[in-house]
Amino acid sequence: MRIHFTTLFALFGWTLCVAQPAAPIGLAGKAYERHVEFGWTANTEANLSGYRIYRSIGGGAFQLIKNVPKTTTTYMDPAWGLGENLDLQYQLKAFDTGGQESGFSTPLALQTGEMSDEEFLDMVQDYSFRYFWDFGHPFSGMARERNTSGDIVTTGGTGFGIMAILVGIERGFITREEGLDRINLIASFLEFADRFHGVWPHWMNGNTGNVVPFSQYDDGGDLVETSFLLQGLLTARQYFDQNNPEEEGLRQLITSLWEEVDFNWYRKQVNNFLYWHWSPNYGWQMNFAIRGFNEAMIIYILAIASPTHGVPANLYHSGWAGGNYLNGGDFYGYHLDVGPFRGGPLFFAHYSYLGFDPRFKKDVYTNYFIRNRNHTYINREYCIANPEGHLGYSEHSWGLTASDDPWGYLAHEANAGPDNGTITPTAALSSMPYTPNESIDALKFFYREYGEELWGPYGFYDAFNLDEDWFASSYLAIDQGPIVCMIENYRTGLLWEKFMSNPEIGPALEEIGFVPDSTEVGISERPLSGLDLSLFPNPALAGSRVTLELSVLTKAQVDISLHDWTGRPVRSIQEQEAFMPGIFPIDIPTDQLPAGMYYLKLNERAFPLVLLKN
Repeated sequence: MRIHFTTLFALFGWTLCVAQPAAPIGLAGKAYERHVEFGWTANTEANLSGYRIYRSIGGGAFQLIKNVPKTTTTYMDPAWGLGENLDLQYQLKAFDTGGQESGFSTPLALQTGEMSDEEFLDMVQDYSFRYFWDFGHPFSGMARERNTSGDIVTTGGTGFGIMAILVGIERGFITREEGLDRINLIASFLEFADRFHGVWPHWMNGNTGNVVPFSQYDDGGDLVETSFLLQGLLTARQYFDQNNPEEEGLRQLITSLWEEVDFNWYRKQVNNFLYWHWSPNYGWQMNFAIRGFNEAMIIYILAIASPTHGVPANLYHSGWAGGNYLNGGDFYGYHLDVGPFRGGPLFFAHYSYLGFDPRFKKDVYTNYFIRNRNHTYINREYCIANPEGHLGYSEHSWGLTASDDPWGYLAHEANAGPDNGTITPTAALSSMPYTPNESIDALKFFYREYGEELWGPYGFYDAFNLDEDWFASSYLAIDQGPIVCMIENYRTGLLWEKFMSNPEIGPALEEIGFVPDSTEVGISERPLSGLDLSLFPNPALAGSRVTLELSVLTKAQVDISLHDWTGRPVRSIQEQEAFMPGIFPIDIPTDQLPAGMYYLKLNERAFPLVLLKN
């Protein structure tokens, strides 16, 4: 009896000697229109178990809303069901494995409120970017295929992720140094990962770089995925342009990786089209020719542009455009020169155009900016018409493309069979350069109406289907990446500008037969913030004086550059100079420039300039 009493006393005394956890510190966060997010500094107690989160609404009593484990130091509070314009306060307590609690943290006050279009774009880019930054593979930096993929990383999705990282730098989500380090990590991993005549597989193990078969015979090189990766790498090569050892080293490594891709091998050396796959075990067993129109246009552009293993330019016509390429039909009042019935899934208008700028140019078949814009409008009009009678389709809720759905994964499109009621946010959001007003409207509708179930740690979940009362819990690299990148191309043209400035791209387009086309200026709906301009004369004689009259309405940073029609930079006119309100005439030098079409880039907008023979 005495021993038992002594043991209890000893245990009780030990419990009394263990200090209670310290109150959490460092609470900081941000309120959005319908949710808030905040973080705190991790407690350091060895026996810490987790944190209790308390919330006060409108000055009311604090209520416990969530217990989170000790590994969690951020929390997103979905406030859709609480009302609008909320005054919220949050406090935390830490608790240990023995059940002891800390005192309350200092309260954090946050207020939700209506957001502007620019704030919505910032928010969506930030959250979607996190998929690649926070969820990138810890060893290789590569993008995981989806949020349940473990160590499986994806080649094409990593190309999209590299471009998203560049956007993250420009938007201030990370520093230039952080982005450089991550892309260096990725490129260094790619240097030693499995390659097959310079071509990476679709999937790899993010720790080892070894191929992970995508299907029974697909255990070798994937030229389409590799080209999406190269699109990102070449954009990064032009972005990191500073003369220091780190950026010079990355440029050299990317050039080496690019020049080792043997595009010629992937046409079986002599064929007039390229093949998607080759395996060292199964050879050409997959035997899948890359023919348009689909998502793969960039493959032929890069193959023709390659300085070491380039293919003849005629393959663009015999291969890419050599199959069932032309359309010529009108759908819901919109014309399609090329592509399948009603355009196909909307990712056809996205993947190859994250870097390749379709504005101001056309080939013998079409102007691809107009083609992609019309494709997007057709997709939206089909959803409005809703011939299959699905729940939730409307002028605000639209967008059919490849994504998860209640039955698995499918390339959804504006056609009875592939349209099963699944709306995919990336479809409308990644079409931002083509249909900015309609895409922003869809963005806000998805967030405001469905955000409680559709919004998560990396932005919009993959898809939803109201027929089945189903919302995805998944994220895919190939869906999150285009959201970040195409919104940025709408806002600033950053990725278009950097990719098109690669010296190999312009000559390849000329070899293919692209020519200038001023029938579509491009993104015309987006106003210049605080600026107005006139350009005269236009057209002008080559070598003559051209004047840009810049009207500055509010103090603004101004960046002006001149590009040829392929996107190659020709001259820098003004580099990030601060202008006070007023009217400023600026000379645009055209001496030693040949006649032709150019475009003047003023901040995020581009304007055609035609120079005539003198």
